[in-house]
Amino acid sequence: MIKIFKLKNIISIKDFEREDVEYILDEAAKLEDIAQSKEVSEELKGKLLGLMFFEPSTRTKMSFETAIKRLGGDGIGFENSGSSSVSKGESIADTAKMFEGYCDALVIRHELEGVSKFISDIVDVPVINAGDGAGQHPTQTLLDLYTIKKEIGKIDDLKIALIGDLKYGRTVHSLSNALGLFKNIKIYLVSPPELRMPQEILHDLNKTNVEYVVADNISEVIDDVNVLYVTRIQKERFIDIEDYLKIKGAYIINKKMLEGKDLIVMHPLPRIDEIDTDVDDTKYNKYFVQAANAVPVRMAILKTLIKNNPK
Repeated sequence: MIKIFKLKNIISIKDFEREDVEYILDEAAKLEDIAQSKEVSEELKGKLLGLMFFEPSTRTKMSFETAIKRLGGDGIGFENSGSSSVSKGESIADTAKMFEGYCDALVIRHELEGVSKFISDIVDVPVINAGDGAGQHPTQTLLDLYTIKKEIGKIDDLKIALIGDLKYGRTVHSLSNALGLFKNIKIYLVSPPELRMPQEILHDLNKTNVEYVVADNISEVIDDVNVLYVTRIQKERFIDIEDYLKIKGAYIINKKMLEGKDLIVMHPLPRIDEIDTDVDDTKYNKYFVQAANAVPVRMAILKTLIKNNPK
């Protein structure tokens, strides 16, 4: 494990080297007892986290709030642009500079790609991208990798199926990039033709040692994989509702199709109908564990960035 985490900001998983990922995962493992016991440490006592959520969020926002409070700090912010002065015409730049004056780090979610990077260039405190449009969601990827490592015991030599909305799904974009840092990875890309993985992500994969296969149906890959990583078809990303309705419910995982398989099922949540509730009480279900893992991982991120970059 490296002794120093090199990044000041977490904007894209493409900025990471393998050693950076492993640093965060190791730190998260050290903090898991505090996260699970619901104790409060004093690692970040007196520190404030700015939460600038221009786009709706439940798990990401709540887990960041929980993480900073478990470390002895606190969070301030808003959960949609309508509750901030942006609704009055204030620029994002001015809002960010105001938050910089109050806080020790900023967490940004926005519907447009590139906003977190823009803010990181104009403030001096660490900036964390909590999801930007159909772009990146790097902290989700870190907790995904943490879950895989905990449940399977390794990340190298992994076979993983990414299922559903691969075109707009920022979680699968980030995860694909991250898997390129590991050895002997094979990815199965399972989606409707309308929601194939973007060419720029495939281009990134082609520069790594990752092998990938494009498939139309889950049945083509389910016997070969260690992980089914399922995503919802994102209604909010479609301009034409008819296009959404044509493919809604195209890929559904149920208990019967999993029986006898040696794999785990993950999902960044929220789910709609893509994983049947009969999977919830099976050994395959790791999506709620995955959500809980957000707290120690985001604790590790906040501790590392704020301590490495004091105001």
